[in-house]
Order: sequence, then C-alpha cells, then structure tokens
Amino acid sequence: MEPAGKPDPLDLSGGGFAPPPTALAAKPRPSPSGDGVAPASPQTDGGRGFPQDLPELGRGPQGERYGLYVHCLFCRTRCPYCDFNVAIFREDRVPAFLTALGTEVQRYADLPWAGRIPAVSLFFGGGTPSLLPPAALAGIVGDARASLGLAPDAEVTLEANPEGLDQARLGAFREAGVTRLSLGVQALDDGLLRRLGREHSADDARRALAAARAADVGNLSVDLLYGCPGQSLRDWTRTLDEILAWRPEHLSAYALTLEPGTRFGRRPPPDLPDEEAHVAQFERLVERAGAAGLERYEVSNFARPGFRSRHNLLYWRREAYLGLGPGAHGALGPLRFATFRSRTRYAAILAAGGWPIESWERLSPGQIEGERLVLGLRLAEGVPRAWLEARLADARPGNGHGGERALARYLDAGVLRLEGDRLALTDRGVLVSDAIFAELV
Repeated sequence: MEPAGKPDPLDLSGGGFAPPPTALAAKPRPSPSGDGVAPASPQTDGGRGFPQDLPELGRGPQGERYGLYVHCLFCRTRCPYCDFNVAIFREDRVPAFLTALGTEVQRYADLPWAGRIPAVSLFFGGGTPSLLPPAALAGIVGDARASLGLAPDAEVTLEANPEGLDQARLGAFREAGVTRLSLGVQALDDGLLRRLGREHSADDARRALAAARAADVGNLSVDLLYGCPGQSLRDWTRTLDEILAWRPEHLSAYALTLEPGTRFGRRPPPDLPDEEAHVAQFERLVERAGAAGLERYEVSNFARPGFRSRHNLLYWRREAYLGLGPGAHGALGPLRFATFRSRTRYAAILAAGGWPIESWERLSPGQIEGERLVLGLRLAEGVPRAWLEARLADARPGNGHGGERALARYLDAGVLRLEGDRLALTDRGVLVSDAIFAELV
C-alpha cells in the first residue's frame, strides 16, 4: 500500500487532465493509424495486380534506411487478452504460409528500389514465430539479405514463448541469423499464467532464460505484464526482481488492457487492480529497472546502454518499414497500409499474381505532425520544443501566445520536462500519457 498522505500522481490539479483507466501504456504495435492518431479514411483494395493507387510502394523508403516486420501468425492457443492476428498452429499449415511469404518478399524484390536502401532491422513478430523451424527463418533472413537489402549488421529479432525452448533450438535460431531474442515471459506465477491463458509455467520460463544464456544469446529482451487479475504489488515485485536477476539486456513491461473483441474485453476479470495499484506497479517497475541498470528509453521499454530496440525505434521516430505476412502493417511516408488478415486470402492473392494489400490510408500533413509528436513523446529523448509549441498554437488560432501558455500548463503540472530545447514526458507524465496525446491530436 502507498503511505497515507502521498500525493496522488494522477491528480494534476488545475491542469485539466482527466486520465482514462488506460492511461498506462499498453503494448504498442505498428498500425495504419499510427498508435492512436486519428487516421484518414482508409481505402480498400481487391489485391489484384500492382496497386497503382499506391505509388509510394514503387518509390520505396525516402530516408536512408528502413525496417522489415514479418508477421508469423501461428500460436498454440489464443490468450484471452490478445487481439493480434493469430491462427492456431498446425504443422501442415506452415508450408503454405512460407510459400506465400516468399512470394510476397519477391514482389518487393522486383521493385526498382529494392536492395538499394539498407534494411537495418528484421522483426519476426506474431503470433509465436519461434514455432517455425530454424531452417525456415534462415531462409527468410537469407532472402531479405539477397533481395531487400538487409544489412550485414542488421538487428534480427525473434519473438518467442518459453515452452519448447532449449539450448539446441536457441542455438539453431542464432545460426539462422537471429541476433536478438524477445521472450514472452509475462509472469512468474503459475496461477496468474493460467488465468492469462499462457501455455508455459514459471519453471518453463526459468528454463528458457537459462537456455538463452547457455546458447550465448547476447541480446535478450523479456516481456512482462502488470495490472493483471489478482496481481498484488508484492507479486509484481517478486517477478521483477527474479527477472532482473537474469540481467536481460532489455525489458518491455506493459499494462494489461481489455481490448474489444477479446474474452477479457467481453467479460473483464472481477479482480483487476485499480488505478492506484497500477500506478504503484509502474513506479516499482521504474525503480527496480533503474536500480538494475536498465534505463527507461520509451514509455514501456527499458534497456542497458547499446541495447535499445533498433526496430521499434524506427516506429517511434516515424521512419519507414514494410509489413510482410497476413495482417502485417507497413508505413512509407504518409502511406499506411495493411495486408489481408486471412492467411488463406493472403496466400490466394499472392498465388494469383496480386499484392495482398487489403487497406491503406494517407495521413494529412496535420495528422503527420500529430503522429510525429505522439510517437516522439513516447521516447525519453522527447521532441523539439518548437514542434509542441507549434502544434499547441495551431490548436488555439487567434491567440499569439496560445502555444506558450498551453506548454506552461504541462510544465507546471509536472507531466513534461524541458531539457535544453527538447521536451519529454516525466514519469508522472507517462501515467497520463493517453490524456496528453488526446490533446495533441
């Protein structure tokens, strides 16, 4: 329990902020609408032939680099809180998926810019990509290097669940080209893991952590969830301390959110922690991670020096990335696009010679500005002060000092800090980041 009389970190008296229950950050993902930024009206495509309405694909990334995301949708089960695009794993479904994915890679390889601009990261997300054979991952990595400009020193991340991982399999993934392992531990309490629908036990997670170190995985990231049903501050602290004792290079910790359409969204567990408990768990996270040498560089992400996620930084810095696989999202300049979620429709369109792009949207200049601010403020490095002042001034036309006054309100409330000419969220500001972002977009 928090000591009596401690100021409520969500009480920004006089600041006009009313944080919603989801103010603590949920797990981010690449999305056509840019992490909560109001999208333009999306358009849909039948997937037939080259999408002539999307010249951005032909021009390719306009910066000096880009990233690759591959969505491997297979999972052994669907967790009650998950709203990602997943399909139940069966070995006989894998060959068709790999064939379609290889065809999609070739579609991009045939474009004139392919191979000329370096891809600095490749992220296998899901789903559970570690269910794929190491040889299949090696083939995808090889194709990306040969056809899409995947750099020799690129960061190659594999998301994995603890069950079924041993030293030999992790070593095979490393030989396949994986340079970074993202391990979905989520919790070290068997009762909580069962309630979350996870297939692994706490001991499975411990064995996977030991196997990763034995296999010389030198860039290990661990995913955890807090704000879970029945999870006390003591439970959360115990999990944190044990995970940090393994000295991971990176830690991602997300507040559980109740997404519409999920089992938890339809029927919320009755014993979810209240907002005060969420805040206490977040504060404990920041405290323990910092003491263990992990710096919070993003709302929900912590890393040792030199081990920040290079791929996710592309998202947060609003750089280009391609999304491959069913239900993947990509971004090229103002364009946001998504492939078909149905694995059978995705594969059929590719087999017929088409592009499996189901929907897209182009952000307006104002939306791009808002997205740039929201994504930049997720990072501890923040954004230039001039960006925020200009955005706030635009929201208050006719008031020559509107931007400065609005900024002063954020600073006085203690939710933003000013360092030189850059503005960033404070730890207190992270707790009400949703409310701040809503004002900016």
